[in-house]
Amino acid sequence: MPTLVTLAVLLFLGSIFTSVWTDRLWFKSVGYSDVFQSVLTTRIALFLIMGLIFGLFVVANLYIAYRTRPESVPVRRDDPAYRYRLALTPILRPVLIVVGVVLTGFAGSVAASHWDTFKMWSNSTSFGIKDPQFGKDVSFFVFEYPWFRFLTSFSFAMIVITVLAVIFVNYVYGGIRISGRGPKLTRAAQVHLSVLVGLGVLLRAVSYYLDRFGLAIASSKLFDGIGYTDANARIPSKNILIYVAILCAVLFFASVFIRSWALPAMSLGLLAVASILIGAIWPAVMQGFQVNPSEPDKEGKYIARNIAATRDAYDVADVEVESYTATTTLTPAELAESAESRVSTRLLDPTLISPAFEQLQQVRGYYAVPSTLDVDRYKLGDDDQPQDTIIAARELDLNGLQSSQRNWANDHTVYTHGYGVIAARGNQRGPNGEPVFVVRDIPPVGELKTTTPPRIYFGEKSPTYSIVGGPKGAKPIEVDIPRGGASGGDDKANATQNTYDGKGGVPIGGMFNKALYAFKFAEPKIVLSNRVNAESKILYDREPRKRVEKVAPWLTVDGDSYPAVVDGRVVWIVDGYTTSNSYPNSEHRSLREATADTLTDGNAQAALPTDQVNYMRNSVKAVVDAYDGSVKLYQWDTKDPVLKTWMKVFPDVVEPKSKINSALLEHLRYPVDLFKVQRDVLQRYHVTDEQTFYEDGERWKVPEDPAVKTKVLQPPYYLSTARPGEDDPKFSVTSVYLPNSRQNLAAFVSVNSEATDTENYGKMQILQLPSETQISGPSQIANAFNTDKGVSQALLQYRQSDATIKPGNLLTLPVGNSLLYVQPVYIQRSAVEGSYPVLQFVIASFGGDVGFGTTLDEALRVALGLEEGTTPDDEGTPGTPQEPGDAKTASELLAEASDHFNDAQDALKKGDLATYQRRINQMNDAIDAARKLIDAPKK
Repeated sequence: MPTLVTLAVLLFLGSIFTSVWTDRLWFKSVGYSDVFQSVLTTRIALFLIMGLIFGLFVVANLYIAYRTRPESVPVRRDDPAYRYRLALTPILRPVLIVVGVVLTGFAGSVAASHWDTFKMWSNSTSFGIKDPQFGKDVSFFVFEYPWFRFLTSFSFAMIVITVLAVIFVNYVYGGIRISGRGPKLTRAAQVHLSVLVGLGVLLRAVSYYLDRFGLAIASSKLFDGIGYTDANARIPSKNILIYVAILCAVLFFASVFIRSWALPAMSLGLLAVASILIGAIWPAVMQGFQVNPSEPDKEGKYIARNIAATRDAYDVADVEVESYTATTTLTPAELAESAESRVSTRLLDPTLISPAFEQLQQVRGYYAVPSTLDVDRYKLGDDDQPQDTIIAARELDLNGLQSSQRNWANDHTVYTHGYGVIAARGNQRGPNGEPVFVVRDIPPVGELKTTTPPRIYFGEKSPTYSIVGGPKGAKPIEVDIPRGGASGGDDKANATQNTYDGKGGVPIGGMFNKALYAFKFAEPKIVLSNRVNAESKILYDREPRKRVEKVAPWLTVDGDSYPAVVDGRVVWIVDGYTTSNSYPNSEHRSLREATADTLTDGNAQAALPTDQVNYMRNSVKAVVDAYDGSVKLYQWDTKDPVLKTWMKVFPDVVEPKSKINSALLEHLRYPVDLFKVQRDVLQRYHVTDEQTFYEDGERWKVPEDPAVKTKVLQPPYYLSTARPGEDDPKFSVTSVYLPNSRQNLAAFVSVNSEATDTENYGKMQILQLPSETQISGPSQIANAFNTDKGVSQALLQYRQSDATIKPGNLLTLPVGNSLLYVQPVYIQRSAVEGSYPVLQFVIASFGGDVGFGTTLDEALRVALGLEEGTTPDDEGTPGTPQEPGDAKTASELLAEASDHFNDAQDALKKGDLATYQRRINQMNDAIDAARKLIDAPKK
C-alpha cells in the first residue's frame, strides 16, 4: 500500500510538473512568457496566501480548543466521545497536519481559480459612468464587487468550517458535554465559540452591505437590476440588518467577559427574525400590495434605467430605429438599375459550396476545407472596389489518408501541413454553375498572390501535434507540393518534400524535452524515434482560436476564425471579446443561447460558452500566422475600460490600434458573434420608451432559417449592399426581425462591416416596417418561391430525376425604398460519386413578383417584368397577367397553352430562363382563361 500510494503521488506530481513546464515552453515559443509567468505567479501567490490563511486559521483554532480542554473528563464507556478520544489522541498531531494540508490545498485551489478576479480588482479602470442608485462608478461593480464578494464568501466558509471543527474537538475532549438538559460548555469553550460566532456574524454584516450592490446585477422576472421594491424595501432592509448584525456580533464578543449566552442568543434570534420580517416579508408585501397593482407606474423609472444600461453595456446605445415603408415609386427599369448599382449580392452560399471547393480544388485526399466557408473581400483584377469573396484554407486532414498510410511516423512527421487557400468570387458562377476561382491549385495561381509559400502549419484541422525540422542538409521528409499522378497509393512518391524552417514550435531535441512530451502525449515513440533529432520542434495547440485563448485567457473568442491573405502571407483573423456579468442594471444574456443558429447547430461554427454576461465589447483583433503560429493582439476598442484594465495587468501584450497596417485593416470585419448577441438584445431593447417596453407589444424575434428543416435560427449574412442614404455598396452583416407572434417582416438590421471606413464602421441601422402592412418574412418568401408556378416547372425535371435541390441563403436587401429577396438554388446529382452542389439558378422577388434566372440580373428583370432591351410599356404592367385573347374559344386557349409550354421547354434547353418563365406564365394564364370559359355554362 505505501508503494502504491507513493507511485500515485509521484504520478500526480509528475503530471502537474509536465503540464506546467510544457506550458512554459509553449508560451516561450510564441513570445508570451510574461503572460505565463504573471498568471502562474498570481495563482501560486493566491494559493499559498489564501490557502495558508484558511488552513492555519482552522488548525490554530483546533489547537486552541485542544489546549483549553478540561483537565479531567468523566469516563463513560458507552459515550461516543470517549471512543473518539481513544482513537484520536495517539495520532492527533498527524491528523492536525493532514487536516491543515488538505484544507490549505482545497482553499488555495479555490483562491487560485479567482486569479483573474484579483487582477481586475488590483488594476481597475474607471468607466466614467456612475450607477444611478448608489452613485458609484461602474468600475466598482465590474472590478471591485466580485473580489469583495469572493473574500466575504471565502472568509465565511473558513469561519463555518472552523466552528464545526472546534465544536467537534470540544465534544471529544469534554469542552462540550451532552446531558439531559442539553449541552454544557466549559468557560473556555464558551469564550472560544463566542469569538468565532461573533466573527461570523460580523462577516454577515459585511455580506448584507454587499448584498445591496448585488441587487444592481440581480435578475428578476420583469427586468434585471434594481426595481421599485429593491430601492424602497430591500436596500433599506439590508441597511437595518447591517446594524442588527453588528449589534449581534458585539454581544457575542461581550460574552467573553460575561458568563451568560443569553444576550448573544437573543440577538442571534433577533437577527433571524429580522431577516425574515424585514428582509423577506416586507419586500414581498410591498411588491404584492403596492407595486403589482400599479406596476407600470412604479417600475417606469427603473425600467428606463435598465433600458439605458443594457443598450450601453451591449454597445447599441446609438442605434436608432428608422421607419421604412418598403413601398417604391420607381419604375421597374429604375428598380433594376438601382439594384444593379447598389447591390453586389453574394450568390455563393458558404454553407453549400464547400463540396465544390473540395472536389475541384482538393488536389489530394488528405486535404480538406471546412464544411462552411468564410466570406471576405479582396480587390480583384483591375477593380479598385473590394469584391465579396468566398475563401477557405486548404488544410491537412489525416482522416483523408488511406488506412495503410496511418501510422505514427506518417501522422506526426510526414503529413504535417496543408497548402494555400482557395477563393472564389462571391457574386459569379461558372458556365456550369461552378465557382469562379480567383486563387486555385498547388502551387497557387490566380489573382490573390502570396509572397511566401502558403503552407498551413496552424489551422482549424491541424493534427494534435507534429514533429518538424531537421539538421541542415538532411533529406526532407514532410510531404509538401503534390505532383502529377494518381492520388491513391504512395502520395509521398507523387509530392515534393519540405523541412519546416519557421520560428514556431517548441524545441524538442534534448532528452528532457523529449521525455516531457512523451509523457504529455502518452507516446514513447517521441523518445525512441530517430526522426526526432537535435533540430526538431513540436507543434501543438495549433487551432487559431485556442492559441488566442491561451495567450489571452481573459478574452472570450469569437466562434468563427477566418483565413485571409495579408501582405502575401496566409493568416487567421480572430475576434476577441471582453465581457462582464456585473454591469449594473443591464440585462443578462447567455452567450451560448444568444449566438445559437444554423451554423452552430451544425458545428460549422464553434459555439460560445454558456456564460451569462451583461456587458460585451469587441476589444481585440487577433492575428495568427498560418506558417509559424505567431500570435499578435491588437487593441480595437480604444475606450473599453475592461481592456484597459487587462492592458495594465499584461503590459505590452496588446499592441495599440495604430499598429494595424492598411493591408490587415482591409480584412477586418464586424464580428458575427457580437452581432448575434446585439441582435438578440435588440429583439426587446429596440424599444426605448419604458411604458411601451412594459407592455411588451413591440417585441421582435429572429426568424427560423427557411433553408433547413430543423427549427433553428437564421444566421446573419455577410454581403455588400448600399443601405438607404448611401450610394455605394458596403461590406455589411445583415439580418431581419419578425413580430413576436407572426411571420411577416418587422425590421431589417445591418451593420457596416468595413474596417477601412473608420467613420461608419460598426454603425448599426434598423429599418422598421409599418405594423399595418404585411411584408412577407423569410419563411413566407421561401414558401412563395417554392409554390411559384414558373419556379416549380423549372425545377420539376430535377425533382423527377436523381438530383437534389438545395436552396441557399435567403438574403433580404433594401433596394429602391423596397425590399429585394434573393435566393440561389443549387442542384446536386445524387447518384454520381464525387458530385457537388452547383449554383444552377437564382430566384429574386420584389414584393409579390417572383423572378427566376441563371443570373441575378436575369432573375431581377423577370421579377420586374423586364427583358433585355424592353420596357414596361412593351410588356405591360409588371405583376399584371396579360389576358391571352378574350375572343378565343377554350380549345384555342388550350392549344395556345400547349404552344407556350413547347416554347418554354425550348428556352429551358437553351438556358434562356427569362423566356422560359414568361412562356410558363403565359401557359398558366391561357389555362386559367380556358377553365373560366369551360366553367361559365355551369354557373
